Amino acid sequence: MQTVLLIVPVLLPLLFGGLIAVLRSKDRKTAVLLTAAALVLEAGFVTALCCLKEAELFLFSMTEELTVRLRMDGVSRVFLLISAWGFLLAGIFSFRYMDHEEKEGSYPEKLFYCFYLFSLTALVGMALSDNLITLYLFFEMLTLLSMPLVLFERTKEATAAALKYLFYSIGGAFLALGSIFVLYAYGGAGSFALGGTLDPAAAAGHETLLLIMILLGVIGFGAKAGLYPLHAWLPTAHPVAPAPASAVLSGIIAKAGVLAIVRMIFFTAGPELIRGTYVQYVLLSAALLTVFMGSMMAYREKLFKKRLAYSSISQIAYALFGFFLLNTAGFVGGMLQVVFHAIVKICLFLTAGSLIYNTERKSVDEYRGLGRVMPVTFVSFTLASLSLIGIPPFGGFISKWYLAEGALSSGLPVFDWLGPVILLISALLTAGYLLPLSIAAFFPGKNFDEKSVKQYSEGGPLMLIPLVTLAALSLIGGLAGEALRRAFELMLS
Repeated sequence: MQTVLLIVPVLLPLLFGGLIAVLRSKDRKTAVLLTAAALVLEAGFVTALCCLKEAELFLFSMTEELTVRLRMDGVSRVFLLISAWGFLLAGIFSFRYMDHEEKEGSYPEKLFYCFYLFSLTALVGMALSDNLITLYLFFEMLTLLSMPLVLFERTKEATAAALKYLFYSIGGAFLALGSIFVLYAYGGAGSFALGGTLDPAAAAGHETLLLIMILLGVIGFGAKAGLYPLHAWLPTAHPVAPAPASAVLSGIIAKAGVLAIVRMIFFTAGPELIRGTYVQYVLLSAALLTVFMGSMMAYREKLFKKRLAYSSISQIAYALFGFFLLNTAGFVGGMLQVVFHAIVKICLFLTAGSLIYNTERKSVDEYRGLGRVMPVTFVSFTLASLSLIGIPPFGGFISKWYLAEGALSSGLPVFDWLGPVILLISALLTAGYLLPLSIAAFFPGKNFDEKSVKQYSEGGPLMLIPLVTLAALSLIGGLAGEALRRAFELMLS
């Protein structure tokens, strides 16, 4: 019975999304109610499922070696929980926000919720994948099913952004597919196992080929995660996508690339094959370059949602840097960064959505004095920003602490000190592109005209509840950092 339950979180949003798509009713309330029911049921079921022991489920075979199977382990639990609860909170926000987006030129709102739920199906399938071919199947599904979220407005800009997202993601996936072919030939067809599944006898003498293909596979999956220079789809897609879509694209969907990389390195190829090779040095260099470049581009950007998109490029690379260190502290830091970045970035993008909905203001230079009429929104934004910067005792501090510890203890020449230095520089840049917004919002200066913001107000409970919840979680998660550390260390034991 426990085994059969694994298919439920995959099918549940798929069935509700399909029901929304076939309904003839154009009444948005029907789509909203069905989406709300699906998201609440999914979050509740996933939470209950994560309390059970590990389980696996065979679905079907494409060939003798290519089997599609589901299995739940520690990594699955992390990505299941952030996907289900992140989609729920962003979905609650969308029930009010989408009033703003329903206009001529956009496709029916019910199709937004249809593809919103379909994207959750693909994410859950990825989280529960038992092997690389199953993960790849859901990875490609995720790209195709989430692209309409970017395309929603059907403007020239939205179409171009959706196509860029499609081409980058599918191009990267094809690069990764070549890596999967080679890994399968040397024993990588089995179920994910800590330390890798490659056959040592078959791999002996072919290490050069395997390292090349692993590097290409990580770069391919890294396109979804925004690894520089394959990051261009993020700042293009976010400004045109509805804010709830941007929230899950940045906070969760981009993490699909991170999940695929973790599965390839730690659970298929094995870190021992990569540790100390040129592949590790190339990947660490790419991650640190992405951290720095993402922060610099965010610091210079004036459009709020685009600034947050560049920030995501940098912050997701923090997690990749931790995983590429190939040690316990780095892995723990990477997993903590995955969790806390999801919480914080969803909160920040929903803040952007609230500002767009209530004020129509999209530039960071236009938020002076708004903290006086939208205090809950800007307090939530400020708390989430403090976590993203890495101020104790917020969750972002805990993740960055273990990332720095992983670098310092790695024994890798240059990277053992360069890593912490780049992380500190990025933290300063993050403070530079987030905190001035809060200061200007609450302390606009003596010459500020109060009448210029008097007509604005908070967005109502459907917008405020997700913001407050996420801001609180960014703090509570930091206070529970020790428990999370132990849980993530167990994944490597």
